[in-house]
Amino acid sequence: MNQAVDPGDTVIDATVGNGHDTVYLAKLVGPSGHVYGFDIQATAIENTRQALAAEQLSQQTTLTQAGHETIAQVLPAEAAVKCAVFNLGYLPGGDKTVVTTAPTTLTAVEAVEQRLTPNGLVLLMVYTGHPGGQDEADALWEHVQQLNQHEFQVLQYSFVNQIHQPPYLLAIQKRARHQQPTN
Repeated sequence: MNQAVDPGDTVIDATVGNGHDTVYLAKLVGPSGHVYGFDIQATAIENTRQALAAEQLSQQTTLTQAGHETIAQVLPAEAAVKCAVFNLGYLPGGDKTVVTTAPTTLTAVEAVEQRLTPNGLVLLMVYTGHPGGQDEADALWEHVQQLNQHEFQVLQYSFVNQIHQPPYLLAIQKRARHQQPTN
């Protein structure tokens, strides 16, 4: 993220959780940038609010207690997004029955893709070991395979020597207009 995000950028933490990514992003964008954070759980919003206050980063953040599917309604119409981070699944240490789902995640990802700046990134940490996790992963996989290669490049980073169901990272980057896919 630190190579993709510059001071003054607008970024999204689509699942603020305990606030670690939100704080990191707020430091990257600096006082002239802005972080929009989303989570449906009050505990996640409060944990993040406290983490931001402790680092004196509250002024460059907007936290919304709502699902990430509301991104298009919450962001100002003119906001171009440089980076969006998603940690799918459930809140670590929280209620494991409250999870992200394929329909809401796809709505959010599509909203971000429409606002993404050239060379902007969408980073999705995908967890499949909980109920509904594999369905969400399958829907995301289908979506990213259909993205136009002239507009986006998609990479998957995964553990190859881990047991059970290790998470993996999907990275979607919007191409600059002059970039062409490699053969």
